[in-house]
This record gives sequence, C-alpha cells and structure tokens, in this order.
Amino acid sequence: MIFREAAATFGIDSGGHRRFPLHAMLNAAATPAPNLPVAIAELVSHRPYLVRFALRKLRDPALAEDAVHDVIEAVLSGRARFGGRAALRSWLTAILKHKIVDVLRRDAHHVSLDDGDDGEHPGREIACDRAGPEEIAARREELAHALAGIERLPTTLRDAMVMRVVEERPTAAVCAELGISEENLFVRVHRARRQLLS
Repeated sequence: MIFREAAATFGIDSGGHRRFPLHAMLNAAATPAPNLPVAIAELVSHRPYLVRFALRKLRDPALAEDAVHDVIEAVLSGRARFGGRAALRSWLTAILKHKIVDVLRRDAHHVSLDDGDDGEHPGREIACDRAGPEEIAARREELAHALAGIERLPTTLRDAMVMRVVEERPTAAVCAELGISEENLFVRVHRARRQLLS
C-alpha cells in the first residue's frame, strides 16, 4: 500500500521505474524551463535543418551530427543565450556556423585515408594545403626547365633576369650594377620572359 501511494505521488511503476504521464512530458518540452532560453521541443524541431546545413558545409555525416550536438549542448547548458532579437533558426544557424569553423580549423591538418570510391561517404576527404609528392616532382621539373631556359638566354637578358627576378634585387641596385636605366632593365626582363615562354 505504501509503495502504491509513493508510486502515484512520484510516478514510479511497480518495477521501480520512473514513469511520467505523456501530458506532463509534452508540457515540460513545450515550455522552457526557467534556466533554459528556449523550449526543448522547439529546439529539437530545428535539428533536421541544422544537420542538413552542417552536412552541406562539412560533407561528413558524423562531423555534421557532432557540430549540431555541440550547438544543442551549448544552448541547453546555457553557454549560448537566446535574446530573442532574431528568429530562433537564424540564431541556431549562427552558432552552428561558428562550430563548423571550429571543426574545419581543428581538422585542417588531417588527410583522409579513405579511397573515396565506395560512394557511401561522398566528399569525405579533407583537402590538404600541402603539396603531394606528384605536385612537388612537377614543380621541381618546371623549376629545372625554367633555370635551363634562363641559362640559354643571351648574357644581357640573363643577367637582368637573374638579378631582378630570381634574386629579387631592388631595381636601382640592378641598374647600378649593370650600368643601365630602369626602362632598359624593364625591356630586358620583358624580352627574357618572352623568350622563356616561347
């Protein structure tokens, strides 16, 4: 008898599990708690939109879910306060944008080891800022070709090109060393570039 009275008062069933009436749960979700800025139900109603938004930006379902989870956690924990100056969706999207930037900054130095051919996770690879081995080899080959071309230039053009462009010396210093005017230096560099491109 005492158990039944306690169960009725505290919402505990005969198995000792807590039970809440459906109307109480809906009322609790529909009205914000005193310390929460928005109602949980209203917050959760924007979740699908936020996940789609994050997925478009991050191109990874797991990262998108994590970013949206961080937004909801920030709102529920009180770290983000809704002042009502904008629509709730706009405010949540603004928070999400900041979380996405944080994710991209954190993961900018990682490169995916996935093949990307499975079609299951399109766009999962994260671009790496550093050049790969093929690109480095191509750059070295181009540099060697350009340096060989510079060596084949006539002496007057080669000296102007090397001092002004390769060594990046100031115009006045190159003109003084070669004993030419600035206009003459620019003409020589221009002719050297044209010969290298032909």
